[in-house]
Amino acid sequence: MNLADITPLILTWNEEPNLRRCLERLRWASRIVVVDSGSTDGTLAIAAEYPQVEVVERAFDDHMKQWNFGLDHVRTGWVLSLDADYILPESLKEEMMTCVLTEGISAYEVSFRYCMFGNPLRGTLYPPRAVLFHKDKCRYAQDGHTQTLKVEGGIGSLSSIIDHDDRKPLSRWLDSQRKYAVLEAEKLLAEKSPSSLADRLRKRIWPAVPAAFLYTLFAKRLIFDGWPGMYYVLQRTYAELLLSLELLDRKIRQSNS
Repeated sequence: MNLADITPLILTWNEEPNLRRCLERLRWASRIVVVDSGSTDGTLAIAAEYPQVEVVERAFDDHMKQWNFGLDHVRTGWVLSLDADYILPESLKEEMMTCVLTEGISAYEVSFRYCMFGNPLRGTLYPPRAVLFHKDKCRYAQDGHTQTLKVEGGIGSLSSIIDHDDRKPLSRWLDSQRKYAVLEAEKLLAEKSPSSLADRLRKRIWPAVPAAFLYTLFAKRLIFDGWPGMYYVLQRTYAELLLSLELLDRKIRQSNS
């Protein structure tokens, strides 16, 4: 695959703590599309430091529409879809250069290594994601608080691992989780029979929080990652607690109506 046929696409909103580290690993790209949602920090100033970056602005409503808006501004056949807190390894660039396009494969997914303030963790709940895909054969759809890439064709895998290293303040993360809990609750309540074990536990409400704590601490072995590991464990436990409270609030209100 020719790197000139790939356009990195990044969504931003006040990503000053992350964006430069992301863009530094994309100097090979001839054009980078950044969709900004009205940043008020140094995000746009950082983007302006890189001549290949083109910023397009759009007020945020949901992730699906934001990503698809960005796709409409990509002119190459392939897209490299990235969050601003992704740090690409050099091996991914080399792997994309040597990637032999296979008939019927429209997207390639990668796995992630989660980092806390630069400290890599040995485990994470963050799933593999299709980041490299053919623009004309893929489109985003909303899925709870996040989005899913709908792929027309097969999905291959790349062996390189991307670091996920978000350095934004904890207050920003806490604000986001409250919004995510509302969206996830709506998604779960709309599903009659969730397919995943995690979602089945969430719908039962009480098991989800202790399960998240024990699973991340012991099954994912984050107990061996010191305070950064405990930080991640408590984040995931808190996120499940918010979702459980949101579901319980709706359940009690409905029973009393």
